[in-house]
Order: sequence, then C-alpha cells, then structure tokens
Amino acid sequence: MHKISKEKLHSKSKVGIVLRPSTPQIKENYFIIKQCFEKHNIEVFLERSSASMIGEEGHDLDMICETVDFFASIGGDGTLISVVRRTFKSNKPVLGINLGNLGFLTDLKIADLDNFLNNLETDNYRIDSRMIIKGSTNIRTFFAFNDIVISRKSLSSMIKIDAKIDGKPFNSYYGDGVIISTPNGSTAYNLSVGGPLVYPLTDVFIVTPVAPHSLTQRPLVLPADFEIEFTVSDNQGAVVIVDGQDIYEIEHNQSVKIQIASKKAKLIHRKERNYFEVLNEKLQWGK
Repeated sequence: MHKISKEKLHSKSKVGIVLRPSTPQIKENYFIIKQCFEKHNIEVFLERSSASMIGEEGHDLDMICETVDFFASIGGDGTLISVVRRTFKSNKPVLGINLGNLGFLTDLKIADLDNFLNNLETDNYRIDSRMIIKGSTNIRTFFAFNDIVISRKSLSSMIKIDAKIDGKPFNSYYGDGVIISTPNGSTAYNLSVGGPLVYPLTDVFIVTPVAPHSLTQRPLVLPADFEIEFTVSDNQGAVVIVDGQDIYEIEHNQSVKIQIASKKAKLIHRKERNYFEVLNEKLQWGK
C-alpha cells in the first residue's frame, strides 16, 4: 500500500524563483507572485538568468541553493523539470506555479498561491519524492527527471541498440530508438509511443521502443535497483536526449549506463492533489 510522505519543510522563510526562459512578458506575473510571497514573510531570491530576462537584479543559482528553503518554478511542466534538474542535488523541494493550463506536475495557478501559502504556514501541504535517472557515458554524467531517449541520428536509417541488465544481455532494439523513462515521464514521450502509465511515486524504469522494426518488441517495466546498459551497435552512432532539453552524441560501440540516482527530486503539492484526477482531466479518461 502506498504511504503519503510526512516530510515537511524545516523552515519556510526564503524561496528561490526561476522563470520560464525566453518569455520577458512574464515580468508582471513575477511581481504578483513576489508580492504574494513577501505578504507571507517569505524572502524572494530571483535566479540570475531569470532576472536578466526581465531587467532585474538576480543571484547565482549555487548561492540560492545554499540559502533558500525551497524553490518555485514559474511557467509550465518544462520549466519545473529544468529547475528540478538544476537544483535537486541541493535537496531543496520545488513548487510549480503554472501560467497556462494545469500540467501533470504544476498544479498551482497564481490565483491559488495566496491560499496555498496560508496552508504552507500550517503544514497543510505535502512533499512528494520523485525518482531521478542517472545516465553516464565514458565522458559525461547526466540526470533526467522524465526520460533519457537514445535515438537515431539520421531520419533515413534505423538504429540498432544492444541492451544489458546488470551486465547480462537481455534485448536488441532495431528501429527509431528507445526511451528509458521514470514514472514521472510515463505521461510524456513514453505515453505517445504506447508505453504504460506508471504511478509517479514508484521506483521503476520503463523501457519503451520507438517504432520498433519487430512486432515482438514491447514496453518493459524494470525494478530501479538494476543497472541497464545500452550500446549502439551500428556505425552511425546515436543521439542521447535528456528530458528533451539536453542532447549529446555517442559513437559506434559507445554505451549509456543508466541507474537510479542516489537522491530524489522533491515536489511541493497541495495536500488534496490527486494523481488520478489529474489523469482524468488531462487524458479525458472515460469521456
């Protein structure tokens, strides 16, 4: 049976804010949000690149990580994922404030913030711990909140990827590529290619082939204590796409090793948020 975490913030007096990039028109929304935090005696630290975008003074992200009690991302799910990836080593929870339609991850609108901060003061909220994937090649290490995709370089040819679990061969994928997803990312690219939905507070890998050249290839859910290794076995090499935000190239016979990260991402949510209600709203289940 799943148990809701009882973790709470030790202090709530300082928040780091990161804005959705390339949207300077967000400035007015930022000042509304800043004023709301300050009304509740929470000091605001605006991240430097966000501040530069709207013509304000900001702070270095590493300094903010050491100073604040939690972060707030202002934008959509993509902004929140970026903030989580940039800050999760600091172990600071992230609150997602959505400026558009409610997302799978960001469930708070600006109009809801004042009431939410009242609840924050009385510990009427929750912190969810979400699995992070650690990926590594022979030259770099990277972290993903949603997924790591190993994809073909060329649109005109398919790619062959050999896979091992804990050093033992288990499959070869031939097609457009393969997605290695967390439960967080099960509603993202994984879903669009026929992968399963997985409850986000579980710890598993979801391995889903993309346009496989075989009717026998199916998505696979694996325990997160495995180490999975993917080796590009044809000459063209491949690209590795991390959360749709970072792209790296790997060459023939290079491998990507994937395992669960030692730390988890922490998301702050309304206590009444219900994952299955979100699915019903976003995916129109039963409609």
